[in-house]
Amino acid sequence: MIDLTQILTATMVLFAVIDVVGSVPIIINLKQKAGAINALKTTVVSGVLLIAFLFLGENILKIIGIDVNSFAVAGSFILLFLGLEMVFNLQIFKDDPDTPQDTVSIVPLAFPMIAGAGTMTSVISLRAEYEVVNILIAIVINMLFVFLVLKMTTRIENLLGKVGMAVLKKVFGIILLAIAVKLFSANVMQLF
Repeated sequence: MIDLTQILTATMVLFAVIDVVGSVPIIINLKQKAGAINALKTTVVSGVLLIAFLFLGENILKIIGIDVNSFAVAGSFILLFLGLEMVFNLQIFKDDPDTPQDTVSIVPLAFPMIAGAGTMTSVISLRAEYEVVNILIAIVINMLFVFLVLKMTTRIENLLGKVGMAVLKKVFGIILLAIAVKLFSANVMQLF
């Protein structure tokens, strides 16, 4: 059943985790190294990965013997660390320097930057609380936003400036920390 509150919440959670606006400097750097980024290709691959994980993620977890609540608690730690990175300007997660430049639209942009561990964790964690149709709509909304940002990275950077980008990154970091606490508290009691 379509629920606007669930759609809005799931959209904001995914928006904060994907943090495509906060990634604009990284996207611009990748664009300079690779020469060009295919916005449509990146968006489609990211969307397909997230939708596949939405429908198959729980089954994959069952095969390896993990329940959704355990995955959500583990995901809350990933979101916590991502939020800490953003708020305190730390680097907890390291990038792979051996990635070929001709695949930049897929790796590292579509995966793991947009449809990475944090986003997939969020999708499966949201599935523990919300209807699948609402999460699916939230994924589509976010992918449309990702596409627009990828098409307009240079304009966004010029519009926000360095200070605006730094403030935006901190704000979304705090939102991620709050989401991590909520995910942890909502799912940890189910484990015992």
